[in-house]
Amino acid sequence: MSVIHWKVGYEIELLAPRGASRKDLALRLAENAGGGTIAPVFVPQAELVHTDSIQVFENLTLGYDAFDASGSRIARCADDMTLQADLDRSAPPKPGWYRIVGDDARFLRLIKRHSDPNDPLETVLLPSAELFGVDLQRFDNGMVRLADGHASIAMATHLPGERERPCEIITPPISSVHHERLAALLNPAADMGFTIPAEAALHVHFDAAPLCSAAGFASLVLIFHHFGDQLKALLETNRRCTRLGKWPAQLMALIETPAFAESNWDDARLQLGQLKLTKYVDFNVINMVHATREKHTFEVRILPVEFDVGNIVKSTALLEGLLRAALDPEMKAREIKTSTLGKFVEQLQLEPETKQHWLGRIASQPMPILNP
Repeated sequence: MSVIHWKVGYEIELLAPRGASRKDLALRLAENAGGGTIAPVFVPQAELVHTDSIQVFENLTLGYDAFDASGSRIARCADDMTLQADLDRSAPPKPGWYRIVGDDARFLRLIKRHSDPNDPLETVLLPSAELFGVDLQRFDNGMVRLADGHASIAMATHLPGERERPCEIITPPISSVHHERLAALLNPAADMGFTIPAEAALHVHFDAAPLCSAAGFASLVLIFHHFGDQLKALLETNRRCTRLGKWPAQLMALIETPAFAESNWDDARLQLGQLKLTKYVDFNVINMVHATREKHTFEVRILPVEFDVGNIVKSTALLEGLLRAALDPEMKAREIKTSTLGKFVEQLQLEPETKQHWLGRIASQPMPILNP
């Protein structure tokens, strides 16, 4: 069995069967963990709306944290706005489910801080109305609007058809027994009839602390740029998954300058901060560049969702091997650029069984042409 030695967090996108919801899975996870509890939580979500110009609607959606009997969080069961294809939009809203919508993430963060997710739609915006010194506007369809004069600040509205069904399992950072921890989340979901959505992805967040040096970051970016397309073929990235893409050419140009690799990490971050980077790429470095306190990670966004925990662990172990290669001070850019994926994997610090698994997969399937 493959073993992971890195602190890792997972985001696993699933879909509840009709008539069930992510709250039901949170309840099951808590019950299985010695009779724990759940608590509702507002989860920020960005929704891209394609009109004449792409607009972003900011959402606070209802998720549920599952805790074990000692009060430690096992997982968060959240919505994910990218999951759309499997939902019946004509289905009536389910009682008790709603979201708060606005066009300014700063206002939504403020509203989140002053709102209680235990409150019903009708009253959840009352504390924010007091904060802004205004009265709420109420509509016959149940929508509640918070506005300053004619300028809308946010709305609380019933959740659209079946939006209670998407369930992104978000784990806390896992430092050991990764296989057992994942099985305790995915096996109950499978038993309850949860399925894999059409657009599903599995995101792996690696603790970024060991990667925070300019030289290590440069090698990391070069490795995942050079082998990126082949890794997507090898790992069988879901082609219907959205919000993936390549890094901008400016990032590649920056990390290949000799001065960058010789920088200290703070200076390197300042240079990286000048680039137009986004999280919606195959390999997300935003949380490293901006040193996000809650999620200081290197995120791999190309894995498919599956219920086979052994396969997830094997994929994570392969990625961990690539990260360790980036940290090798003897690793040279020319060595990366002139290597094939098979030869590179042969050099990785992997357990023999894991290495043979991936070398066999590489040898048995056609691969895209390597990035130049």
